[in-house]
Amino acid sequence: MQAEIITIGDEILIGQILDSNSKWIAEELNKIGVSVYQITSIQDNKQHIVSALKQAQKNSDIVIITGGLGPTKDDITKITLAEYFNDTLILNEEIVENNKAMFAKMNYPFTEINRQQALVPSKCIALKNNWGTAPGMWFNKNNKVVVSLPGVPNEMKGLMTDSVLPKTIESFNLPYIIHKTILTYGMGESMLAEKIEAWENQLPSNIKLAYLPNYGRVRLRLSGKGKIKNELEKSISIEVGKLEKIIPDLIIGFDENETIEVAIGKLLKDKKQSIATAESCTGGAISKMLTAIPGASKYFMGAIVAYNAAVKVSELNVSKKIIEDNSVVSGEVAEAMAIGIQQKFKTNYAIATTGNAGPTTDVTDKSVGVVFIAIATPTKVFSEEFFFGKPREKVIERASTKALEMLRKEILKN
Repeated sequence: MQAEIITIGDEILIGQILDSNSKWIAEELNKIGVSVYQITSIQDNKQHIVSALKQAQKNSDIVIITGGLGPTKDDITKITLAEYFNDTLILNEEIVENNKAMFAKMNYPFTEINRQQALVPSKCIALKNNWGTAPGMWFNKNNKVVVSLPGVPNEMKGLMTDSVLPKTIESFNLPYIIHKTILTYGMGESMLAEKIEAWENQLPSNIKLAYLPNYGRVRLRLSGKGKIKNELEKSISIEVGKLEKIIPDLIIGFDENETIEVAIGKLLKDKKQSIATAESCTGGAISKMLTAIPGASKYFMGAIVAYNAAVKVSELNVSKKIIEDNSVVSGEVAEAMAIGIQQKFKTNYAIATTGNAGPTTDVTDKSVGVVFIAIATPTKVFSEEFFFGKPREKVIERASTKALEMLRKEILKN
């Protein structure tokens, strides 16, 4: 069972808004066992709509269109669909009464342009919209379904939840589709793929693996499809268990929201330990990641963004001689910063960063992209040098993620 999503609207194509509708629809379709074959964004143009719809019906069993159903003249989807299905528009009295009641409840006048919203092709099933005036439309021809929905997100979601998804389940014999996400940190995509190659090659034919890399982390997504839900869940669980034995040190969690900062927070709370950060080149990005987690005040004591060398000296007790002898971008300075913040806030652990995020190198002899990260633990302090390349945003993000990865390893050791 395959679907295609078509979004209509020039505002998407000129970058004025993001197409969040397609993402949401795809997620909801997957939950009921419908695979999305393709997502297409097109102009609010009759020829373009017809062309996209013809192609979509060749590829998919169900086509979901969003957008172009408003009361203004530039919204032509409804008229185009009537012509496409050799149909005429009729006034649906049930929709008229629904819209009248909605306007009365809001104490708004019901105008002729609002009445026109209840015009729908006679061959479609009109779907009542409880969040707006434009009804959804369900067409069924030659065992292929075309659904047209408003582009307003809350209206689209309401119609999908109340009408489209239940009707799709009722109309088709759907398989189960189950996704399982495994979050890994500390190894790049290519090295990780090599490490788990044998496991990946022996996956059952109905379970597929996708690599979703980002700076410092790779999400592995297992997607399974089958007719019997509990058997499919069991099969995926077995494969996850095998993977855990291969890369136990790289797996952080099994949920999209279980990031490395969440994992660190759990570890620190369980051990009743604390952390502070002293950041230079990362500019507070690490502390922002840590404090974004609810309840972080139980383990995160505070931070100092020591961007200037003078602040490193005055607030973190980094000696001027260490800076003069090694330059401000060095392992020695990073370690002194980590010890300084650890002592200042009396924490078990501390992170410190110093480096060149770019685009210039200021007064140091280190190239853009070089970052030193130091970790202070209850028993030691150490630092590592990294080269994160360009641009500036990439350096900051990669350095922040790497610092948390280093911290997690030390917490687990202790």
